[in-house]
Amino acid sequence: MGFFSWKTQDTDRSIANHYSGKETFTVYMHDHQGNVWEESNYDGYGEFGGKDFYALLAQMNGLETRDDGIDLFFADPPRAHLSPNLSRRRGWQYVNAPPGNCRYQGYFYRGE
Repeated sequence: MGFFSWKTQDTDRSIANHYSGKETFTVYMHDHQGNVWEESNYDGYGEFGGKDFYALLAQMNGLETRDDGIDLFFADPPRAHLSPNLSRRRGWQYVNAPPGNCRYQGYFYRGE
């Protein structure tokens, strides 16, 4: 299985995982109800501050499991849904837009 990674929505910066050798930074995951999870050493598997991105996505949309969240996130054609936000700032104002994907998967930065 590959890594999951995105770009922060406030800085458009790739969220590197700690296996990549790139410096990690604190990332905040936000839901639409004002809850925030803080992660300072991302491992690449979708968990921020003990909360899984895809499980939160499922919960935000009335679904049950992490797999439901993955299916919704990667639905083709895309389906309208609420999405967790990822930012560098704890005080980020939630917007109903998914974070952009990191083409490097937070790890494969060679030749960047």
